Amino acid sequence: MWNYHNPVKVIAGVNSLEKLPALLGGRSCILVTFPEARGLGLVERVHQLVGEQLHGVIDTIAPNPDVQWLGPLYEQVQRDYTAAPVIIALGGGSAIDSAKALLCATPHGKFEELLEVLEQGDQLPAASAAIAHKALIAIPTTAGTGSEVTPWATIWDQAGARKHSLHQACTWPEAAIIDAGLMSSLPAGATLASGLDALSHALESIWNVNRNPVSMSLAVQAARQVMVTLPALMCDLGNVQLRSDMAQAALLAGLAFSNTKTALAHSLSYDITLQHGVPHGIACSFSLPLILEMALGSDVQVDTALLSTFDTTEPAIAQARLRHFLQKLGVATDPAHYGVEPQVWEVMVNKAARGPRGRNFIRSLATV
Repeated sequence: MWNYHNPVKVIAGVNSLEKLPALLGGRSCILVTFPEARGLGLVERVHQLVGEQLHGVIDTIAPNPDVQWLGPLYEQVQRDYTAAPVIIALGGGSAIDSAKALLCATPHGKFEELLEVLEQGDQLPAASAAIAHKALIAIPTTAGTGSEVTPWATIWDQAGARKHSLHQACTWPEAAIIDAGLMSSLPAGATLASGLDALSHALESIWNVNRNPVSMSLAVQAARQVMVTLPALMCDLGNVQLRSDMAQAALLAGLAFSNTKTALAHSLSYDITLQHGVPHGIACSFSLPLILEMALGSDVQVDTALLSTFDTTEPAIAQARLRHFLQKLGVATDPAHYGVEPQVWEVMVNKAARGPRGRNFIRSLATV
């Protein structure tokens, strides 16, 4: 018995941003975005589309949402924007993840209340006359995070050297607009990192204990499309068709891991990012060949899906092709390159395998 569920309405295609007013349906909103959005004309474009329905703009979202600056922002939103029932999140994963935190209502509008829920793994009260969670329309400007079609958000605590995973019934986006035209200004580094994040989402959905036939099909298609498209896009960043193809691949990967969650590579990535400052997309992808080697041989159906992704029937060839793909994009696949020596890496793998995401990996810790 298996189940696939994703409640997000998806509108995709160049100029699909024009559908934003219809999705709002007359409701008031606030825009949550990144600082460069104004200079790129994106804030003005949203304002032109929705007019007086736009009650405010928050354009201070930084990479890797951290509790130190997210807390005051959360309380500002809860205090100042009660009349806006919708948040439009425009940006990469950080903007969308931040919006997921901002939309959550707590009994007294205090961030400490949300943080307590995160720390204890509890659920917030359902929406009621006293608790009004906001709806989310997610508009990604990167192709990779998949946050626009999942309920999860990563909230960092840099000072405490840890991260929180936000997952509430209310954090599923109501709708997602996938407009590759919004991604054309994305620089090479961010294009690469987000594309590799999508690849990781896809592969992690395959070697996953929560997989199902729908998620597997989506994941294989996504991984194959990333491996064809990303190298070409890195050589032609202004190509709108390639941007569209990457956006579609990232969406498919998001739809896959929205049901499985991520696994060992992502579990490893959190310490790599916190301790070594490696961007998330690189941190969760450089280990993929090593984890592919661990995954193969665990399950016949998983083996078939993974080997078909790399157009081979030989495990060694699949590993070599994945390693070559990453190295050709300039991504080293040896943990030592990122400051992690072999003995430390072994400890990290075992620690990550015991984490919430690591336990989704198909091979148990006893055989890691």
